[in-house]
Amino acid sequence: MSDDGHEHNGHEHVPSRQRRRFPGISSRAYEHPADRSALVALRKLSGFDTVFKALSGLLPERSLRLLFLSDSVRVSDEQFAHLNDMLRDACYILDLEKVPPMYVNQDPQPNAMCIGLDEPIIVVTTGLVELLDEEEMRAVIGHEVGHALSGHSVYRTILLFLTNLAIRVAWIPLGTLAIMAIVTALREWFRKSELSADRAGLLVGQDLRASMRGLMKIAGGNHLHEMNVDAFLKQAEEYESGGDLRDSVLKILNLLPRSHPFTTLRAAELKKWSESRDYQRIMDGHYPRRSEDKDTSVSDSFRESAASYAGNVKSSKDPLMKLVSDIAGGAGGLGGRVRRGFDGFTSSAPGEERPPRDEPPTDAPPRTED
Repeated sequence: MSDDGHEHNGHEHVPSRQRRRFPGISSRAYEHPADRSALVALRKLSGFDTVFKALSGLLPERSLRLLFLSDSVRVSDEQFAHLNDMLRDACYILDLEKVPPMYVNQDPQPNAMCIGLDEPIIVVTTGLVELLDEEEMRAVIGHEVGHALSGHSVYRTILLFLTNLAIRVAWIPLGTLAIMAIVTALREWFRKSELSADRAGLLVGQDLRASMRGLMKIAGGNHLHEMNVDAFLKQAEEYESGGDLRDSVLKILNLLPRSHPFTTLRAAELKKWSESRDYQRIMDGHYPRRSEDKDTSVSDSFRESAASYAGNVKSSKDPLMKLVSDIAGGAGGLGGRVRRGFDGFTSSAPGEERPPRDEPPTDAPPRTED
């Protein structure tokens, strides 16, 4: 039972280890600023409103539920009871009054998702159930309940439908371009929303080591004895800071078709948040409530997101982000730095000398604005 000692509707099965509970918590408490920014940008995308309204009326919600009822195993007290206890517990901790139905689907690929237009449905694969231990699985279920509390399931469902549609109409050039623009924007938002849901998973599990182990297993399989958390996090640092501008462009191209951020980066982001003052304040019981959501200013939220993005760009070790930061700061000598950054594209043949490049003098006086 959680540490306040109270029962909650339908949540009498809770774990013996005490965890903090967050009555009335708003999803704003754990949502990553980049998640909110990407969602604002998505909603402003030309044609998205039209597509969203059309699909909301056309997508077969009942068909989706019937599909899982007929071809998956619904989690309950009689089936996958340990997962059912974890689901109730996650909803109890995040104070989600209505427990979403959860299904286990036969698929060797470790995965979980929260979909549905009218009401969220959580689906986990057998590959994931077999891969994770109890505490790791608790964090994953908390992750999916976080998606449900944030209302992410609607956009995720539309992303799945449009991705499937884009494949079907690939032979129609105009149709593909129109759909892919929205799919790309949806993927960008969904990658950011995963960072928010990772935080929700930590609030539910309240065990950073379990969250880290789960992410490591998703990346490298059930071989924890061969892996190391510090080395895993070092990969994220190496990925972000290594290479030149060419590598930065390749990173973007590699990321575009993905629905999830790279696993090492998710682990690094989550560890950073777990050490932040924001996380500690939530654990101390100081967090925004759902009852205050209606009074929240959209413009204030957007400004907060923009400030977070600016801070991330400024502190990033990625060569492209450093260049963006320098441009914003009016740094001198950028022309030479850009040319050097893209040396990989214009490298000379072995033994061939390059002509000298004009570089601005290092002691040149700074430019002044008129």
